Amino acid sequence: MARIKETSTNYANRKLMSADCFEVYAAGIIGNQWSLAICCYLVKGKLRFGELRKCMPAITERMLTLQLRRLEENGIVKRTVFAEIPPRVEYELTPIGMQLKPVIKALDAWGKAHQSESKK
Repeated sequence: MARIKETSTNYANRKLMSADCFEVYAAGIIGNQWSLAICCYLVKGKLRFGELRKCMPAITERMLTLQLRRLEENGIVKRTVFAEIPPRVEYELTPIGMQLKPVIKALDAWGKAHQSESKK
């Protein structure tokens, strides 16, 4: 996943918008399709890596790993490693991540309404 150069105008604009508009800040954290999909599945409860992968067959293992790390860095997802053979890792939403539940439900309702409206 490419990072934006800190010297670029795009980086400065994002930083300024994130500071002035909390909606832009939130969208920057969960704004891409994979992060939002991961949160949608984790709202239902803890899942292992393989279970998440089965929920989203189009995502590559690398992309899933990158997105989970990013969500973990942002405090949205908690990763629990169990000292077992073979190793077992579970992912779950943190308390701040669980606060996304009404947002995800609202996006779900809006998406259904928009999709049915646009098919008319």
